[in-house]
Amino acid sequence: MKSISLPPYAPTLIESTRAIGYTLEAAIADIVDNSISAGAASVDIYFFPIGDSYIAILDDGDGMTAEELELAMRYGSQNPNEKRAANDLGRFGLGLKTASLSQCRTLTVVSKQGNRIEGRRWDIDHVAKEHDWSLLVLDTVEEFADIPRIEELTKLKSGTLVVWQNLDRLMVGEIDFGRSMSKKMDDVRSHLSLVFHRYISGEPGLKRMIIRMNNTPVEPATPFLTNRHTQVMDDEVFEIEGAKVVVTPYILPHFSSLSADELSALGGKDGLRKRQGFYVYRNKRLLIWGTWFRMIPQDELSKLARVRVDIPNELDNLWTLDIKKSKAMPPEEVRNNLDSVIKRLAQLSRNTSVVRGKREARDAIVHIWERSKGRHGGSFYSINRGHPMIELMQEIATPQVKRTLKSLLTAIETGLPLHSLYLDLNSDKPIENDTDTSMQDIAEMLQGMIEQMPNEVAKADLLSRLAVSEPFVNYPQLINQYKPVSRRDIQ
Repeated sequence: MKSISLPPYAPTLIESTRAIGYTLEAAIADIVDNSISAGAASVDIYFFPIGDSYIAILDDGDGMTAEELELAMRYGSQNPNEKRAANDLGRFGLGLKTASLSQCRTLTVVSKQGNRIEGRRWDIDHVAKEHDWSLLVLDTVEEFADIPRIEELTKLKSGTLVVWQNLDRLMVGEIDFGRSMSKKMDDVRSHLSLVFHRYISGEPGLKRMIIRMNNTPVEPATPFLTNRHTQVMDDEVFEIEGAKVVVTPYILPHFSSLSADELSALGGKDGLRKRQGFYVYRNKRLLIWGTWFRMIPQDELSKLARVRVDIPNELDNLWTLDIKKSKAMPPEEVRNNLDSVIKRLAQLSRNTSVVRGKREARDAIVHIWERSKGRHGGSFYSINRGHPMIELMQEIATPQVKRTLKSLLTAIETGLPLHSLYLDLNSDKPIENDTDTSMQDIAEMLQGMIEQMPNEVAKADLLSRLAVSEPFVNYPQLINQYKPVSRRDIQ
């Protein structure tokens, strides 16, 4: 049997790979991956939407020789099954090209080592014209001088500059490209701050890296609220094919105890729910987040649970990692190890979520509303008939008014807008029921009840009960105004 060489037709394939599905933020993150693999301490991202617009990514990593640069520009330059260095964040040998050309038609890469600068360019229009994998070699002073941000690269001892020009995919359908690009770059900043938060923050065994966008540093966005989370369970460490997978479970504080800045950093109350689940890191770089991989449902009561999963790059094939590094599925052996961990963690999250309701049912305060368990395992809310205000009304009311009061309380309970409350509690906007109630209102309410008491003994009994009842428990100074002065106090 004979064989023939049948290379892909360059213009068709290079256009087809543009449709893999990169977002702008994922594409730029792929370039930053290469900077990390090159040992960079800083990465600068520049975007210029006016005139000859461009996006440039500059790092101070090791740089490349001419041979290394041409290999990096080759499609499929790396075998995904080959073992790589521990800090290598690539896999398929496609990221630089597919990520870049998914956003632009002209990709220029310039790299410096010592006094030597090498430049190569993929120009899709040139490839279409030549009908071949025709890589352009930059070799004149004029060609290098025309490259945006080349002056910053020349100042470095070593490094690499990636430039995207002819940004056709970003311009499609945009009336005001400058405004739309600024908005998209805000999304890029948020994405990088989360995906590379461990590199930006620095941690033991990991080189700290600075990422800047138009000279403004990108701040880390840790999804675990450093110094506020609780690691309620020990790390789980297990081996697969000789490689270690480390699982670290966390429970976030109840959202009522979070500051506005902390809640905002977590994406608001809605973000708490959407971002629960696994956070899968490959060599400390965040790949996947906000999913339970269908192992448990994503619901309100498990929204405080987060599970950090650290995997090495040698297990990429088992996790079915895609080219964009945005999708992965844990192998069965990992799922089996995680199953019991996440079920226990989800229960702890539920306990944290409902602890306030349980505490209200057991504390010494007499609440207006009571929470009880329903017959079918759910919960229901009822007005506390033992509250001093309601008991007083029943005592002074005529039989007809008592019946009307009972009907009114039942109507309030059955008309409780649970659906609206659920939506409001899970939005980012505060519920402001207390804003219209002043201390004067509470004082008038208290005085009206005191005036109903027939003698000092009844008055003292009422005051002692109101002192631990809502809303008066929050106004002890008003209660004290009506307490009789004892001889001991006079002395």
